[in-house]
Amino acid sequence: MIAIINTGCANINSVRFAFERLGQNPTVITSPEQLAGYERAILPGVGHASVAMKRLVDNGWQQAINEYQRPLMGICLGMQLLCDSTEEGNVQCLGKIPGQVKSLDVGSLTSPHMGWNNLSVQQAHPLTQGLHADDQVYYVHSFAHTVNNATLVSSEYGQTFSAIVAKDNYAGMQFHPERSAKVGTRLLQNFIDWQL
Repeated sequence: MIAIINTGCANINSVRFAFERLGQNPTVITSPEQLAGYERAILPGVGHASVAMKRLVDNGWQQAINEYQRPLMGICLGMQLLCDSTEEGNVQCLGKIPGQVKSLDVGSLTSPHMGWNNLSVQQAHPLTQGLHADDQVYYVHSFAHTVNNATLVSSEYGQTFSAIVAKDNYAGMQFHPERSAKVGTRLLQNFIDWQL
């Protein structure tokens, strides 16, 4: 049983459909009290970090996420919200995955970073099973988690940044696995299969 946390600022349908294609029947939950009843959870996100973080705090999600003991994965902005802090709005985040989210230093490249990009596995983990060096995933972002010990997979766009991060039962994917074709499907299946 997978819960998709509806924080009011996420495009959740594409995530729900992606899990349904894998034979799952995810439930979109709107109340923090519901979270403990699910085997795993997704924190999706689009929009501005400060707005999303305020909604999480105001609606009681911060405590529910802190207390959650099973696999929980953030996608895109959802991943960034699981980290320590973000330069986007200069806000403290949930602090479940160590590291800061900073503006992508793209140099002469266009920002935001939109499109397909390669993955580079930094450390083995159940979430990285089956990944290959030529695999590509789909990104839409202008902020990114700096590479550190929580980084499982990195990508490069002007600079090297974290593509997948994890600590304990919390994980995040900066790209959109639900829009990343066969590679994204594999990664979502890895999340389904992830045993702590």
